[in-house]
Amino acid sequence: MLDTFISEQLQTRGLRKEEFSELLIRLLDYGVICREESQIEATLYDRYLQCTELVEAYLALIGIRILHDRQFNFVRLFPPGAEIPGMSDDDNSPFNSGFRVRPNQQEIAVILALRAEYEKALREGQVDERGQVLIPLESLAIAINNLLKRHLPETQVDRKRLFTRLRQLRLIQFNQEDDFESNEIWLSIQPSITSFVTEAVLNTLGEPLPQSEEPATTEAEPESTMFNDEAPQ
Repeated sequence: MLDTFISEQLQTRGLRKEEFSELLIRLLDYGVICREESQIEATLYDRYLQCTELVEAYLALIGIRILHDRQFNFVRLFPPGAEIPGMSDDDNSPFNSGFRVRPNQQEIAVILALRAEYEKALREGQVDERGQVLIPLESLAIAINNLLKRHLPETQVDRKRLFTRLRQLRLIQFNQEDDFESNEIWLSIQPSITSFVTEAVLNTLGEPLPQSEEPATTEAEPESTMFNDEAPQ
């Protein structure tokens, strides 16, 4: 019955069930779709606009909520119980980790520094019309050291792996041909970082990051994620 209802609703929107499934799979796999990321994501984002209510209703059945930023054209999923920046939800409280990403300590440090640099650019009016902030890698390295007393990975391979991970999360953009042994390359901080790191977490930058008891691992593909206002794990 649900399948019939969805098929009927999609037909009125000029969409096939296969197209709806492709959109849902992409959202659940990546946790985010940014129209500016690629032609594929532009197509999927435009498809989302055609069936927004259906996607929201379908995912609401399993407690997943959606943040849709119409200004900067991105959609991010949040697992059950997650805090969504700018949206209160007193009816849902976290009961476990759900399918949130567990970044390792290096990733946490860089993400927080990126968020702080983005906030600084907002205050200084250094954000472009797409909501992006361009910073040199050297500035990011200085921010990480000043704010968290940490450093970027030493080797090019480790740096490339780290920034590829953050690109998968749609937090930054960079030229994939760049030589990460140099601090002269530039990164573009994406506006979706404001939906990934809450103000509460941003305000804890003066506190030391906890050390993990076990080494964290980095997944090959990102899941839906955000930092809530708990201390980073």
